[in-house]
Amino acid sequence: MNFANIMGIGIDSIEIDRFKAWPAYSIKNLKKVFSCEEIAYCLETPLKSPERFAVRFAAKESAYKALNQILTKKITFLGFCKAIQIKKNSLNAPFIDCNWDILKAYLPKDSIKWSISITHTRKIATALIILYKKV
Repeated sequence: MNFANIMGIGIDSIEIDRFKAWPAYSIKNLKKVFSCEEIAYCLETPLKSPERFAVRFAAKESAYKALNQILTKKITFLGFCKAIQIKKNSLNAPFIDCNWDILKAYLPKDSIKWSISITHTRKIATALIILYKKV
């Protein structure tokens, strides 16, 4: 990565306890922030559900912060949440999967690339996003 191509950085930390009740929320409410795939992953291991929801929420929040540094047209946080998913690759590394049909109104499809790092302790979930120009 060429640091001259960095367009935005976002970071977010959130208390996992805030997400203890989220596994009991309706799917309809969860879908305001998460995709069906994300919800299924977060709910598949009940003891890990709060930390999984928390770290994905932190990732979306930090990605939103990074993206807002380069946009000229405003997108709401919930609208943005529908445009991205936090997934894992075959090596279990997280990545952002974008729905460019939603984001194309805000930036050119192939103009950006995301780098993501997510982590959590027993109490805090943190995500860091670096948004850079695709070359």
